[in-house]
Amino acid sequence: MESLRELYRIGPGPSSSHSLGVRKACEYYYSLYPEADHYTVELYGSLSLTGRGHMSDKVIYDFFGKERTDVIFMDEITPVPNTMRFYTGDHENMMEIYSVGGGAIAVKDMPPTADPDVYPENSLTEINEVCSVKGWNYAQYVYDREPDIKDHLKQVKDQMITVVKQGLEDEGVLPGDLHLEKVARQIYERSFTAEESIRNRLLISSYAYAAMEQSSSGKTVVTAPTLGSSGIVAALIMYYNDRGVSEDKLLEGLAVAGIIGNVVKTNASISGRVGGCQAEIGTACAMGAALASHIEGLSNAQIEYAAEVGMEHNLGLTCDPVGGYVQIPCIERNGVGVLRSLDAMEYARYIGSFKPNRVSFDMVVSVMKHTGKHIPVEFKETSLGGLAIEVKLNEEKKRAEKLNRK
Repeated sequence: MESLRELYRIGPGPSSSHSLGVRKACEYYYSLYPEADHYTVELYGSLSLTGRGHMSDKVIYDFFGKERTDVIFMDEITPVPNTMRFYTGDHENMMEIYSVGGGAIAVKDMPPTADPDVYPENSLTEINEVCSVKGWNYAQYVYDREPDIKDHLKQVKDQMITVVKQGLEDEGVLPGDLHLEKVARQIYERSFTAEESIRNRLLISSYAYAAMEQSSSGKTVVTAPTLGSSGIVAALIMYYNDRGVSEDKLLEGLAVAGIIGNVVKTNASISGRVGGCQAEIGTACAMGAALASHIEGLSNAQIEYAAEVGMEHNLGLTCDPVGGYVQIPCIERNGVGVLRSLDAMEYARYIGSFKPNRVSFDMVVSVMKHTGKHIPVEFKETSLGGLAIEVKLNEEKKRAEKLNRK
């Protein structure tokens, strides 16, 4: 498995595949042809269908300069989702680059651009075997396999806290045609006057909203494992930081969550375009459950239990962003997802102690991969079905009724 640096990436929102991955592709192509006078970038598949809402064109223009760049949204279907074709000048030096999820890219007919694998184990079953022999928890396993990762995890932790704090301060309307109001601050303030039974849950949800509203505004955020699901782990880091959990423990939590995310990324997918939102929110929920479980002192077996519950109960979740924006249902989905992470942790703590789990984490990852293959393309980040269509039709109906009344 790859380094956790490849999972936790710091960069601009709103989408890891459509903005961060696109920027990475621009950087790679530019490193090969820095002297070109003009660049053309063709976007295919989900990048074409939802690229405007995901700010793909803005990322490209900002990188190369709008005056010397053409961005073309193509209707052609390509074998690989999220395909980009780059050219210099008059369609010279063509290169095909793929945004493969989580801000990562792959180049056609080229070796992987990511760091070489640093984890010899590729499944949680294999990791469990090593930990059992060595007497390690998952954090110790990570630090043994990747002893220099702490500095990066600290940057990730600091940026997550910064993002949440900024999101709690911001007000106004999110960018784009949906004119969606930022509400993280209102949820945060409401948490202090709500009934005691719901107060903590509202507070944690406000953190997830804050991180996602920053991501949706194109601010610098952290993939965990993607930007469309970046609010869950960030909210938990903020929550436990506020509760006085030490920095070392928070970094351990990120390490444990990272291993869960890496197992999914290696054996299935974290891309909404490939696997639907189960690949994004489902993975983030499992990561959040693992992080919370480690911080709360649960065993490796209980952490696996929590991660499995977090993933299992997101199976089949569709990715149908309204208008192509990472706003509806994405922001609210992160708010709900972080609560599911904590619920999964509590299941592992209280039920896992006397009821062994018949479903391993590796099993549910395999099922998620299979499920993703059978989710129709309309429900995999194309805005061609689901809420994306229903909301559009409903608004068109309202406009028509309004005109008829006149």
